[in-house]
Amino acid sequence: MYAIGIDLGGTSIKGALVERGQGLVHQHTLDTESDEGPSHVLDRITTVVRELRSHAPSVSVEGVGIGAPGSIGWTRATVRRPPNFPGWMDINVRDEIQRRLGEQLPVLVENDANAAALGSAFYGAGRPYDDFIMITLGTGVGGAIIYKDRIFRGSTGGAGEIGHMTIDYEGPFARSGVAGAIEAYLGQRFLSRHARYRLMTRDDSVIHNMAQEDLLGITPKMLYDAACSGDEGAREVLAWAGHKLGCVLGSCVNLLDIRTIVVGGGLSAAGDYILDATRSAIVRFVTPGLRENLLVIQETLGNEVGMLGAARLIFEYLDEQPPDSEDPVDRSRPSA
Repeated sequence: MYAIGIDLGGTSIKGALVERGQGLVHQHTLDTESDEGPSHVLDRITTVVRELRSHAPSVSVEGVGIGAPGSIGWTRATVRRPPNFPGWMDINVRDEIQRRLGEQLPVLVENDANAAALGSAFYGAGRPYDDFIMITLGTGVGGAIIYKDRIFRGSTGGAGEIGHMTIDYEGPFARSGVAGAIEAYLGQRFLSRHARYRLMTRDDSVIHNMAQEDLLGITPKMLYDAACSGDEGAREVLAWAGHKLGCVLGSCVNLLDIRTIVVGGGLSAAGDYILDATRSAIVRFVTPGLRENLLVIQETLGNEVGMLGAARLIFEYLDEQPPDSEDPVDRSRPSA
């Protein structure tokens, strides 16, 4: 059985043709070009889907799973006001993709962090654990809850928005409008800006040889590369980010009593430069009775985990359909 998994990010659209037993078969990526508006982005997603279908063997592709930022309703069709996507309100992505493809191929849309968590649960670092919290560090900060190997979606499908949890009600505003949200510290643009100001006067930092004049071109990837070369200033910035992450994850553990944390997304590639500080900080923000067996681990599959999880949406969805179901994309309330 084959499905297509799409990871819709603020910077790029990553897609993969996935075989249920084998995993990734073929990948294709396009720039998102989100500033061009919703219709343009939907066209780009459709282009990726068509390219991947052209690489499928003689058997048909069973459906398309899409991990997207923003709140996703129970029908797994509509994306509601995704952050970092100008001009988006509430858009039925399922219908729009089906219309562009010109057929009723099953299309399921899920929050991108939820999709990544599902991929981790069945293919990645989360496989040994029935329950864990997923945090994704990229253009924004995403979160998801896996309970008994299933996505916990809350009452309307929007649970797990850890990136919009505040650690300081008088702190900087994230693009969601929440003051002091963790995304206002660790989202790619926010972290780069913080690093720029912090390292601007650190003449000993190799970042000055990597970024543009006045450090205007600094990126999280540069911070990681500099840290690996021994740059103390870059290591301090990443440890600062890890501390902030530990603050919010402590609250998550207190709320959910789930003590395994899987950290994914592009920034997670910094590994222990961030996660050591997270492990130190989280203990300080968890009530004593819940501190035993706290575990913070790095997702090992990188960008692949989101695409694998999106494809698994299709595999699970089809498994749950009755044999005589005529329209597997039109049920009202999937299980959590």
